[in-house]
Amino acid sequence: MQIDIDSYIDGILDGNRLMLARTITLIESILPVHQEAARTIIDKILPKTGNSVRLGITGVPGAGKSTFIESFGTMLTAMGHKVAVLAIDPSSTRSGGSILGDKTRMEKLSVDPNAFIRPSPSGGNLGGVARKTREAMLACEAAGFDVIIVETVGVGQSETTVASMVDFFMVLMIAGAGDELQGIKKGVLEVADAIVINKSDGDNIVRAEAAQKEYQAALHLLMPRSPHWNPPVLTCSSLRAIGLDNIWDTVQEHRTKLTDCGELAEIRKSQSLDWMSFLLNEGLSEWFYHLDQVKNLLPKMRQMVEAEKISPTAAANELLKLITSKDNA
Repeated sequence: MQIDIDSYIDGILDGNRLMLARTITLIESILPVHQEAARTIIDKILPKTGNSVRLGITGVPGAGKSTFIESFGTMLTAMGHKVAVLAIDPSSTRSGGSILGDKTRMEKLSVDPNAFIRPSPSGGNLGGVARKTREAMLACEAAGFDVIIVETVGVGQSETTVASMVDFFMVLMIAGAGDELQGIKKGVLEVADAIVINKSDGDNIVRAEAAQKEYQAALHLLMPRSPHWNPPVLTCSSLRAIGLDNIWDTVQEHRTKLTDCGELAEIRKSQSLDWMSFLLNEGLSEWFYHLDQVKNLLPKMRQMVEAEKISPTAAANELLKLITSKDNA
């Protein structure tokens, strides 16, 4: 079946949500014909991308990420923005990410005509999920969404992966849970552009203010990722929609500062180059392991390494020599 690429491109540029969803389905597909079509579409719409606010959000378990994103996204659409939410979930290998969960977690935002929610399929491959999310982000931008929220649902490396593809990276926390600073890795704080303490309402306000001082002290010990921005610690209540406007003002202030000094443009250039390098490494690895000679020799090398008959370095060198053999030249 031939894919009418022009209809996809026209649909995206017209803001057609159905064609946007279908394009992301092509991006996520493992079929070569779909991957080729997706690459062509992305190349064609590329001039219409790059104009959105790219916002990454992560958080400790129980921080109320879904409630925050729904309240925050709803506030933005009420202000006239078009909001796309893309979720990365590398932790679930059986459920296909959180496809059902996102719809039930964000009931109001999922039916908002100015919002678009799309979870990334899982499969346990963080690199693949990240690649698909980057391309989905470009498709959403070309479709007219001016705020892209990339949410990391999983744990571990997913936080820094999301930070490497957005303009502003926000870490959502809660107070009163005990050992707050132990609940998040130093590496995540190092890439944070802001820490937001959620559920700052009712009896929790005092604890939230105390936690705010703790995080401010912790951030002073770390080197901020931008010389032009000191990450603030903010408080909010997603349920009562308190403090959300201040968070958006902070995102805009960050964007203005980094745009004026030229750093935002440099960050995006660097992200694009890093993305290209990642795709090159991924492609080379896939090509290498599909070589017949590698398939034949690799099991033997593994057995010899396990039996300590050859060093890992020597085994790797033997395998890499296959690349320069006459058969593969």
